[in-house]
Amino acid sequence: MTTSLERQSVELPPRTPAPRRLLKHPRLMHYNRLAALVLTANLVFLYLSWTPSARTMGQAALADLALAILVRQQYVINLLFKLATRAPTSWPLKIRWTLGKVYHFGGLHVGGALAGASWFLALTVTTTDAQLRAVGWTLTALLALIIATALPPFRSRHHDHFEKIHRFGGWTALALFWTHTLLAAPGPVEVAVLSVVTFSVALPWLRLRKVDVRVERPSPHVVLARFDHGETPFAGSSTAISRSPLKEWHSFANVPAPGEPGFRLTISRAGDWTGAFIDDLPDRIWVKGITTAGVANIETLFTKVVYVATGSGIGPCLPHLLAAEVPSRLVWATRDPRTTYGDALVDEILAVQPHALIWDTSRDGKPDMVRLAYAAYRDFGAEAVICISNKKLTWQVVHGLEQRGIPAYGAIWDS
Repeated sequence: MTTSLERQSVELPPRTPAPRRLLKHPRLMHYNRLAALVLTANLVFLYLSWTPSARTMGQAALADLALAILVRQQYVINLLFKLATRAPTSWPLKIRWTLGKVYHFGGLHVGGALAGASWFLALTVTTTDAQLRAVGWTLTALLALIIATALPPFRSRHHDHFEKIHRFGGWTALALFWTHTLLAAPGPVEVAVLSVVTFSVALPWLRLRKVDVRVERPSPHVVLARFDHGETPFAGSSTAISRSPLKEWHSFANVPAPGEPGFRLTISRAGDWTGAFIDDLPDRIWVKGITTAGVANIETLFTKVVYVATGSGIGPCLPHLLAAEVPSRLVWATRDPRTTYGDALVDEILAVQPHALIWDTSRDGKPDMVRLAYAAYRDFGAEAVICISNKKLTWQVVHGLEQRGIPAYGAIWDS
């Protein structure tokens, strides 16, 4: 068996030819391609319409904004994952490789929001009615604020503000859109679409509830939150929780145990909110909506997969390791695993992954995760690698492997 040191020094395969490698560049990832596709479709529509009427511009704005909202709906997300992962493993790897990128659906959200705001700006500029212009410019300014604060530089540095502006600004924008539509004497189609969009936005909040939680703290760095409120989520899903439902929400991967009711969440210290959660353990917490599919659900598209995790990234991997629906091999790099996460969790992992590589960074230093991932991929005969880590390392692993012709997947931090 290959030792840890040998895996560190394994020779990586050569990069694919430049044209093929270009398609794996982060700027050309499927998320951006989907956004570009929506914008291109709108430009084609504009070209074919040539001089669209006010009604046509309003309908185009509504269609794009409806796409932006509905593609983020939890039931729609679960449906997209279900459809994408129905492909059998007998299909060509290239097709399954592309289907595995289903979690890039946020590109449709971005493309729809940008196109919808542009159509509405054009509509407002050409409107002569005073009431419609007043509502139109107010809504246009609000949409511009929502889009500007959703850009990565602002969102990554001020995520709490981004979340509040997106939530309350989005609700206000929807109300203004209703006002503008009703003032413009809408047809039944416009009213029907707006009604569906409104119901979609309200639906998760109709399932808002406060539930009991039992919290274990194996170390000052991490807690294990246990829920048993009549729901056992599917492996690979996530649950959004909050202590102040109108302020901020945080999603964590569900860890159901086969044959047992309820589930666990692994919450690591990664900021003010998680730090406060760990230091001041709650006995009740808010949840809303339904459990939603996450990136690792694409594992069923492949015959064998390698899970690469660092730190609390083990949380999203654990339910798949326990369910063992797809043969897998784990590579986990973390600081002093037994002290940080507790003997029980580490033993639970080793019980289902006896050949896992658990790299103790406090003892052996930080490893080259791309080489460790490739060594496990090669030795296990896997078809894909799924990486759950921080943003920087996830990009390193995913793009480091994909530019060498190996299917690799990881979160894209688009919400």
